[in-house]
Amino acid sequence: MTNNQIIILAILIVYLIVNFVVGIFFSKKQDKASSMGFEKKYFIGSRGMNGFVLAMTTVATYTSVSSFVSGPGAAGLTYGFSQAWVAGVQVGAAFLTLGVLGKKFAVISRKTGAVTIAGYLKARYKSDALVIITTLLMLTFFVAQMIGQFMGGATLIESVTGLPYWLALLIFALVVIAYTAFGGFTAVVITDTIQGVIMLIGTFLFLFYVVSNLGSFEAMSTTLDTTLPGWDTLTGTGYAPGSLLSFWVLVGVGVLGLPQTAVRGMGFKDTKSCHNAMLVGTIVAGILMIGMHVGGVWAGALVGEQTFTSTDYFIPTIVQQIMPTGMAGLFLAAPMAAVMSTVSSLLILASASIVKDLWKTYVVKDDPKKLAKFNKTISYSSFLATLVIGLIVFVLTLTPPEIIFWVQLFAMGGLEATFFWPIVGGIFYKNGNKQAAITSSVVGVLVYVISYQFKITVWNINAVVWGLLFSGIAYFVIGHLTCKNGLEQDVLDSCF
Repeated sequence: MTNNQIIILAILIVYLIVNFVVGIFFSKKQDKASSMGFEKKYFIGSRGMNGFVLAMTTVATYTSVSSFVSGPGAAGLTYGFSQAWVAGVQVGAAFLTLGVLGKKFAVISRKTGAVTIAGYLKARYKSDALVIITTLLMLTFFVAQMIGQFMGGATLIESVTGLPYWLALLIFALVVIAYTAFGGFTAVVITDTIQGVIMLIGTFLFLFYVVSNLGSFEAMSTTLDTTLPGWDTLTGTGYAPGSLLSFWVLVGVGVLGLPQTAVRGMGFKDTKSCHNAMLVGTIVAGILMIGMHVGGVWAGALVGEQTFTSTDYFIPTIVQQIMPTGMAGLFLAAPMAAVMSTVSSLLILASASIVKDLWKTYVVKDDPKKLAKFNKTISYSSFLATLVIGLIVFVLTLTPPEIIFWVQLFAMGGLEATFFWPIVGGIFYKNGNKQAAITSSVVGVLVYVISYQFKITVWNINAVVWGLLFSGIAYFVIGHLTCKNGLEQDVLDSCF
C-alpha cells in the first residue's frame, strides 16, 4: 500500500473503533438508567429517543451504500440527472414514515407491548401464520439487503487501500457485527446519530472538491455532452417515464413498508420528539440525497479516460484523486457510516425476529420452565442470533453479485411487497383481517418476484409497482369479503 492508502485506512479503522466504543458505552449507560426489561432495552432502546436522535437514526437506517457510492456512481457514469431525480424522491422518507406511522405505532406498541413489526402484526391480526410467513420473508430479504451493504463496505475499503476483497470484507464485518451484537438498539441509534453527522460532513466535502476541480460549469457541461449525452434531461440516459415512476414508488411512498424504518416509530420518547424528527430528518435527507447525486453527475466530467470495474468504484476512486489524503479519509468515512447504519439496523431487527417473534412465541410459548430459562438466557440468545446472521451474510458476500445498487433495490422491493399493506392497511382499514393480510403478503411477493425474474413490464413500469398493486387489491378485496362482523373489540381498542 502507498502512504496515502495507509493514512486513509488508518482513518477508517479509527472511525470504526470509535463507533464501537461509543455504541457500547451509551448502551451500558442506557441499561443502568432504564428499569425496563431486556427486550425493550435491547430491541427498542427503552423507547427513549429524542427528536434529533430519532431523525438521524431514521435517515441513517434508510440511507445506505447505494446513496453514497452506487447511486452517485451510476449518476456520474450512466444515468446523469435522471438518477438524481430518483434520489430526490427519498427526501421525504423520514417525514412520510414518521408522519403516517409514528404516532400510531407509538400508541399501539405501548398498548400491546410490541417491540418489533411482527409483534405489531400479531397484536393487530392475531395470526400465527402471518407472523411466521412475514418474518421468514423479512429475514430472506434482509439477508439480500445486507449482502449489498457488506459488499459496499468491503468495496470501499478495498478500493482505497488495495487490500484483498476478502480481507476488506472481514474488517468491516467484524466491527459492525460486534457493536450491534454487544450494544443492541441503543448502540445502533447512537452510532446512527454519529454516522448521520459524518454523512452530512462528507456530502459537503464532496460537493466542495468536485466544484473546485471542475474549472467551470460550462466546461463541465461541454464534457458531459460528449461523454454522457442526455445527462441533463429527466429520461435522456436510460430511464423511461414508467421506470422513473417505478423507482419513485420504490424509494418514495413504498418506504412505509420497510420494517427497519417503520419500527423507529415504536422507539421515540414523546410527540414533540416525533415532530422535531420529521423536520430535521427531511432537511438532512435532502442534503444527503440531492447533494451526493448531483455531485455524482458533476463528477462524471472528471473521469477522463478512466475505466471502472463497475460504477461502485467510481466515487471512491474520484474522491482520492480530487481531495487531499486527510479529507479523502474523512469523506470515505461517510459512505462507511451509511453502510454501517443500515447493516446494524437490519441485524438488530433480524435478531429480534428470531429470538422474540419466532423462538419465544412458538417454541418457548407460555411454558413456565422454558420461559424462565428464556428470560435468563435472552441476552446470550440475542447476541448469538446477531452474530450468526452476520456470519451467514459474511460468507454469502465472499462471492458477491456485480452491482450493489440492484441488490439493494431488489431487497427493498421484496420487503415492501411483504409488509406495505399489512402495516398501512392495518392502521387505517378496519376490515383488514388476518385472511386479508396473509393473502396480501403472499400475493405481493409472488407477483413481485415473478415480475422481477421474468422482467414483466407494461409501459416500463416494473416489478415493485405490480407487487404493491396486486398486494393492495388482495388486501382490500379479501378483507371486504371475509370480515363481515368486524374486528374483535380488543383489537379495535389496542390498534385503532
